[in-house]
Amino acid sequence: MSRIPRIVILGAGYGGIVTALRLQKELNYNEADVTLVNKHDYHYITTHLHMPAAGTDDPQNARVSILKLIDEFKIDFVKSTVVQIRPNDKKVILEDGTLSYDYLVIGLGGEPETFGIPGLKEHAHFIRSINSVRLIREHIEYQFARFKKEPHRKDYLTFVVGGAGFTGIEFIGELADRIPKLCKEFDVDPNHVKIYNVEAAPTALPGFDPELVQYAMEVLQKKGVTFKIGIALKECTPDSITLADGEEIKTQTVIWTGGVRGNRLVEEAGFEAMRGRIKVDEYLRIPGHEDVYVIGDCSIVMNEEGRPYPPTAQMAIQQADVLAHNLVASIRNSSLKTFKYESKGTVASLGKNEAIGIAMGRKLKGGSAAMMKKIIDLRYLYIIGGIPLVLRKGYFN
Repeated sequence: MSRIPRIVILGAGYGGIVTALRLQKELNYNEADVTLVNKHDYHYITTHLHMPAAGTDDPQNARVSILKLIDEFKIDFVKSTVVQIRPNDKKVILEDGTLSYDYLVIGLGGEPETFGIPGLKEHAHFIRSINSVRLIREHIEYQFARFKKEPHRKDYLTFVVGGAGFTGIEFIGELADRIPKLCKEFDVDPNHVKIYNVEAAPTALPGFDPELVQYAMEVLQKKGVTFKIGIALKECTPDSITLADGEEIKTQTVIWTGGVRGNRLVEEAGFEAMRGRIKVDEYLRIPGHEDVYVIGDCSIVMNEEGRPYPPTAQMAIQQADVLAHNLVASIRNSSLKTFKYESKGTVASLGKNEAIGIAMGRKLKGGSAAMMKKIIDLRYLYIIGGIPLVLRKGYFN
């Protein structure tokens, strides 16, 4: 190329922001024109959203200003919403303009997967953004206020969480910790509050170590959680849910965490996709489109057994490291690096000072797992913002 190559990064989630920061570090000035596009002017830490959703943390602690992370002399930031991707024209259509690219990075993140369950999309809440968790927090508090006016309405204080994956379990742990404080604030008998967790799979935290799963369930049951495991949610209405076994639970609050799919824009662009996700090659490119890379929730990477890895934050960060290298290598006509995922361990919070996890080949539970969770969180803050961000956003309480 005679002119400076143009790199466009769609989305400032884990994959997008780390890719931008790696390029910022590795590219020389005027070696490439890098543009980062994001709907908001902040990056939010998705793995923290369950806390402000339950009301145990401030939503501000889960967001970081993008302009405080990037070097504007190296990265152009565009706050806008992506409307369409046109790979044949090598263009991205935004709600207020058009961008052309030589290399495109799709890191748009996922969307809730409702599996066609009637009423779920219309009546459930989803933990997916800063604004959505603010709404959930306010909604929960509102139910306590409503109950004080209509104490016969037990459904106001019945909370149903659909899905017992990491997000669902972590949210339940925080919610169970918040309930006693809300009961005290609104002068409500805690016995009136019911928390249900519904999971279609035969176990909570599918794929996780059974011993640790059992520990997690016992911890949460002691906090008042009732599990409905191995029972699918069949229907959601404004006033209740119905389970596959016919049981109806009256409730005004359904929080759905039962699935994530890729972004619909990927499908609409004409790429071969499965539920909005694309199976990428060993360099994280779309087969047949060597100028388009996909990371995070929109990508599919297979493990040695031929099964897709779950789209976790850890996966997206590792993808970003390899992707940034490959973009620089493409510009400099050097060798690309193949992507190979290496699990650093997994930790799930169960509320204050409680967690389970596997790290460095060891099983962790209780306070030691909670400490490891804190270390993992601080490490990510260090990756994107160094010591200043750790000091500003770190959770030392």
